[in-house]
Amino acid sequence: MLELLEALLFSTLDAAPALVFAALGGVLSERAGVVNVGLEGQMRVGAFCAAVAALSMPTPLAVGVGMLAGAGLATVHGYLSIRWRSDQVVSGMAINLVALAGGTFLLEALYSPNGTPPIQQLPRWDLPGLGAVPVLRALSNHPGLTYLALALPFLFHALLHHTPVGLRLRAVGEKPHAVATLGLSVAGLRWGAVVGGGMLAGLGGAVLSTAVLDRFEQHTPAGLGFMALAAVVFGRWTPLGAFAAAAFFSFGNALRIGLASSAPGLLDVIPQGFLLALPYLLTLILLTVQGQRSSAPAALGTPYEQESR
Repeated sequence: MLELLEALLFSTLDAAPALVFAALGGVLSERAGVVNVGLEGQMRVGAFCAAVAALSMPTPLAVGVGMLAGAGLATVHGYLSIRWRSDQVVSGMAINLVALAGGTFLLEALYSPNGTPPIQQLPRWDLPGLGAVPVLRALSNHPGLTYLALALPFLFHALLHHTPVGLRLRAVGEKPHAVATLGLSVAGLRWGAVVGGGMLAGLGGAVLSTAVLDRFEQHTPAGLGFMALAAVVFGRWTPLGAFAAAAFFSFGNALRIGLASSAPGLLDVIPQGFLLALPYLLTLILLTVQGQRSSAPAALGTPYEQESR
């Protein structure tokens, strides 16, 4: 029993960072009033660019390339949503489609339909003193980004709720016209949030190709961006809530892997497709349970028009 618990904890910690980073990126953007349905596409370009860059540079630097790629795609979303006041959901879905088609084309043109060549994974950290402790040793032997994903939601919570910058970001998602009366730039604050959110989503994608896998595969990120968006909603647009939801979804994925490996006879009773769909099924169940309860920012999805004050 302890071995199964340890395996589930280890798998959850391995899978969680990608979801946590992307969910925090969604919180940052949507707290400022810009819907970011394009998390999936931003994760995809982050994963692809990080994997390609890791073929010719150290993997930690390649992760930075993936972050910049996610920020670049988010800039397109910001230009359409903030500058031209386009429908933010349509813009995000368009970005997802472009990232899907563009990534598939470049992958097949440059490498192969299956994926890029293998790369050097991010190094894993051994935490001293935990190697011989049952269950707790599952906390060791993870990439450094795993531990960053555990700490960043708390730092992000402090930033949003206990700093002037966080107050302005939250205000611009609630009452942008009131923010403008203070002489602050609504567009500037939203631009910073959207690009920062894209950078975090790109980091989430980069984690997939440099830590979880050792390459970029054709299906990456396999819907994790939409799952991160669900974590934002279920977490009530708060960093800690999104973190808890992302961790729960990651546990669902770890449970799927654990059931398939520890009880192979289960596949004779339950179709493998059901196990593959288990994390997404948990996502739908949680969103259904939440129902109409919502703590979305008041101006979420509403383009800011100065002349309408």
